[in-house]
Amino acid sequence: MMDQVKIGRFIAECRKKEGLTQAQLAEKLNITDRAVSKWENGKSMPDSSIMLELCGILKITVNDLLSGEVVTVESYNEKFDNNLLEMVKEKERADRHLLTLEVVFGILSSVIFFALTILAAYASMEEWLRVCIILLGFAPFIVFVPFAISIEQRAGYYECAKCHHRYVPTYNSVLWAMHIGRTRHMKCPKCHEKSWHKKVISKD
Repeated sequence: MMDQVKIGRFIAECRKKEGLTQAQLAEKLNITDRAVSKWENGKSMPDSSIMLELCGILKITVNDLLSGEVVTVESYNEKFDNNLLEMVKEKERADRHLLTLEVVFGILSSVIFFALTILAAYASMEEWLRVCIILLGFAPFIVFVPFAISIEQRAGYYECAKCHHRYVPTYNSVLWAMHIGRTRHMKCPKCHEKSWHKKVISKD
């Protein structure tokens, strides 16, 4: 994994070298100084959406930032390859975490639904209350389904059964596709054939 503590110290050094406070750097990036503090304490990493802007302000390269030091010309290619590989690994770890989270929320939603349904079916109560409890049992599913679809779409890739192309589909493609578990019947953006596309974590 990337050394967040080393990267944090490097960010702090570069910020001070440019004569900026945490608050001033945060203002330039349109974020909070608390976020900058978390980077410099090694508790989090800068978001990829502001990484280029951050590097421009600190007058370093992205390769320098991810290495936690100014990379020399001699070791540039090696550091670049290592950082790129580590970023891929970080994405795969995050995707696995998201998919696990999806399963956990699915189980919790099902448990709540069945528990409230059993309560409504067997407990003695007025009819209006019984209906309210059943509707309440459906509430977690209403919240969970869009969340689950979003995870399915963003985490990892789908692999075409025909040409084996791996890609990230659109939200609507995932939403309306027939599926068996995480395998979905979709149209491949490369070969344009419809087939059952399975979920995979890595790009290659």
